[in-house]
Order: sequence, then structure tokens, then C-alpha cells
Amino acid sequence: MSGARIGIVQPYLAPYRLPFFARLADELAARNIELTVAHGRPIGMAAARGDSVALPGAIELPQRNWRLGSRRIIWRPLRALARSCDALVLTQALHQLDAYPLLARSRRSTPIALWGHGRTYAGRHGAAEQWAKAALTRRADWFFAYTDAGREYAVRAGVPPQRVTVVRNAVDSRALAAVRDAVTESEVAGVCQRYGLTRGATGLYIGGLDRNKRIPFLLDAAEEIARRVPGFRLLVAGDGAQRGLVAAAGGPVVPVGPVQGRDKALLGAAADVMLVPGTVGLCAVDSFALRTPLVTCVWPYHSPEFEYLEDGRNALVVDGDVDTYAVAVAELLTGPARLAELRVACRADAERYTVEEMAGRFAGGVERMIRTGR
Repeated sequence: MSGARIGIVQPYLAPYRLPFFARLADELAARNIELTVAHGRPIGMAAARGDSVALPGAIELPQRNWRLGSRRIIWRPLRALARSCDALVLTQALHQLDAYPLLARSRRSTPIALWGHGRTYAGRHGAAEQWAKAALTRRADWFFAYTDAGREYAVRAGVPPQRVTVVRNAVDSRALAAVRDAVTESEVAGVCQRYGLTRGATGLYIGGLDRNKRIPFLLDAAEEIARRVPGFRLLVAGDGAQRGLVAAAGGPVVPVGPVQGRDKALLGAAADVMLVPGTVGLCAVDSFALRTPLVTCVWPYHSPEFEYLEDGRNALVVDGDVDTYAVAVAELLTGPARLAELRVACRADAERYTVEEMAGRFAGGVERMIRTGR
């Protein structure tokens, strides 16, 4: 393939995506394909978390936002980018209006792919929205699915199976695992002293402090666990619209703010379990890399990466209220043999879900898409 160019458009640039784009650029360059990343600006919960970063060489697109009832809609000009690329990858999202004119054209020279979850995970769509999402997906020339369930959705929507690539969405788990392995006992002791932690009685939450994470449930569960496990503390790492609830919680709850890289590895090494009763997404991969087994709940709004969890093997999935959840966590903390088994599975699965694997899969799909054309 001679000098092809692929454009990928993101709503905004999140820090966890940077290692993936770096690896993807290398994978594509080996196939003689140039990568261009374009992006808008975060809105809503993403803006509240403040997790947007810059990427050298990326194109920041002009962006307009409107409210339509309870929803936000976005417009970014994409025609010039589409004309300059041999293929374009857009996010599968109904509220991003810029995709519609590109996908509506029956005769287009640039293949247009969608990259997304497949079905809607974060909320419930009515029949009309479900129909619109399937119709939008069906118009794509290729579909990059986060997980196997996304592939099944795209095929049901009408995308030919040979034009679907499952990428296994991930973070840079190998880098995080390497940093975690390098943490020393003296460093863990320092973290424990700093936050007043008891070894064997520490939980960790990492993620956005948003409504879909069920932060009130998490804080209530921490109180209940502390009644059952002497010395229990819950480290809460993250930011978002509900940061005030965490700051005011007191008791066993220890706010630590947003963390990345080495700080995340230090907290993971000091913690025994990861507690995420609300939406589970890429924190599943974090839990594998940190070898800090995740305890979550049966919940209709988990993200696609929830598929990576296997109840009783690499995580616990609890069906019940705050008390039921607290009992399950307390039993795990006081059952070191079971906890050790979960950690072994986490370590193994950290090698299954990596940005290296994801980038290789994505690049292979891009190459096939460009070769196949429309």
C-alpha cells in the first residue's frame, strides 16, 4: 500500500488514549499508512472531570454545541478532513451531527468507518433512537467495535461481518503493571502512613465522580464495610461533578484527587480491592494491571469493558443493595485465600487487554478497510 492516510476523529483527547495513538501510529506506519488524529473539546461530565489533554500534531476542530431537551448535540466541520484522507473513522454517536452528511452520501470516495460500543450502554434509548442508531451504524463502510458484543450489534444492524473489527478497548496496562511491579514495600508503607491505612483493610476507587458511578452507594458501602472490617479505609481517586459528596463524606473515606501513572500504581499496591458499584469501564483493565480485584454490582449501565470481568475468577459481581455489597467486600477482605486467587487471574488478564493488542487489531482493520474501499 503506497502512502495512504487515515483520519480518526475523537470527541476530545483523554489521557488514557495517548499511549494507544502512539502505538497505533507505529503500527500503521509499518503498513505505510499515515495517522491523523482530529478532535473537539470535552462537554458535560468529561468537561467536569477536566481530563482533556493535547497531542502534538493533532488537529483541534472548531466545535459548536447546542442543547436539545436533556441532550447536547455537537457539530464539527469534517469535509476538508475527509477529502484529505483515504478513510475516516468517526465516533458512533447520535449526538455528533457531523457524521450524518458524510454517511448520508451514497456515492462517496472516502470510506467512512464508525468506532464505538455498538448498543447504548450509558442510558436507555427509546424505539426511535434505537432505530436511528442502527441506521447510522448500517451506513458505515466499516465498524470498529470495542468488544465482541459490539461486533454482534453491528452485524445485527446490517454491517457485513467481514467489515467489523473487534479492537478490545484497553488502557496501557503493561506500562501500569510494570510500574506496579516496581513499587517497593517501603513505598507501600509510606502510602499507608500518609493516609492512615491498614494492610488487608483498604479499598480503592479510581474513576470519574459522576452520577453513573453511583457515588452515594459507594460512600454508604464504605461506612457499612468499616463496621464489619476494623480499620477499613476507602481511597477515592478521581474528579467530577460529585466531588463535593466525597469531600464531605469523612469517616472511612479518604479523598486523594485525580491520579495517573506512578501515583495510581502506588494506590493500587496499597489497596486490597477496587470498589466500583456503578458503571464499570476501563477500570476493569486498571484492576488487572494493579492486581487489585474489582467488586462491582449487577447494573444495567456498565460499559463494554464489563465483559472482561468473570465473576468469581477475576472479580466479584454482587447482586443486591448496599448491605449485600458491603458483606461481599468484607468477606473478601477477611478471606485472603480467595483474594489471592482473584489476584492471580487479574495478573493473567492484564496481558490479554493491552494497547499493543488493541493497536494491532485496529491497524489491521484500517489496512483491510483501505484495501477494500467502498
